[in-house]
Amino acid sequence: MKQKLIVFMVAMAMLSTPLLAQTTPAASGLTKIGYTNVDYVISKLPESKVMQNQIEVTKAQLDKAIGETYKEAQEKYEAYQKNGAQMTDVIRADKEKELQNLQTRIQEMQTNAQQSLQTKQQQLLEPILTKVNNAIQDVGKENGFLYILNMDAGQGTTPIILFAASEENNATNLILRKLGVDPDKVEAAAPAAKPATTTAAPAATKPAATTPATTPKKK
Repeated sequence: MKQKLIVFMVAMAMLSTPLLAQTTPAASGLTKIGYTNVDYVISKLPESKVMQNQIEVTKAQLDKAIGETYKEAQEKYEAYQKNGAQMTDVIRADKEKELQNLQTRIQEMQTNAQQSLQTKQQQLLEPILTKVNNAIQDVGKENGFLYILNMDAGQGTTPIILFAASEENNATNLILRKLGVDPDKVEAAAPAAKPATTTAAPAATKPAATTPATTPKKK
């Protein structure tokens, strides 16, 4: 019985600790809880447009390289289909191996292109996120917010804020002004709006498989 009482008291202590931590700031008068949409804010920054343009240029370059290799594979495959029946077993095996190597090369290029785009986007996005985060910190301190919550939890997730009674604590315009963007010149920030994600990298084009069809061997 004594042991159960000790366990109960420890559990109560663990539960009460976060409650005290949450109520302490409120006692000092900091009761404002603001919200924003980080994806929306990022989409309105000039740096975001520059980032998107650089990603599109890089993607076009990678697609071009993959397309050229794919074209080479297609031409060699068509030649193989046309002349395969007249080839000796040794030459046919060599051509098939060459086509298989080209297919493997294309698949590797696609994988590397995707990884390269993701890495580049992360590198370009990191300073933008840092800048936005600094602006949020400044707005929170200057306007007496206890918290500023992100209303969008990310692509494929449920938004953190499902209902807001008014726009009074919407900190989006304050954050945009802190970042040097005039909110009156951009589309009004709507709490229910969910802009396109800025973290997903575009996928490289995947060409059709180039595995050669079985050809009758020369007798």
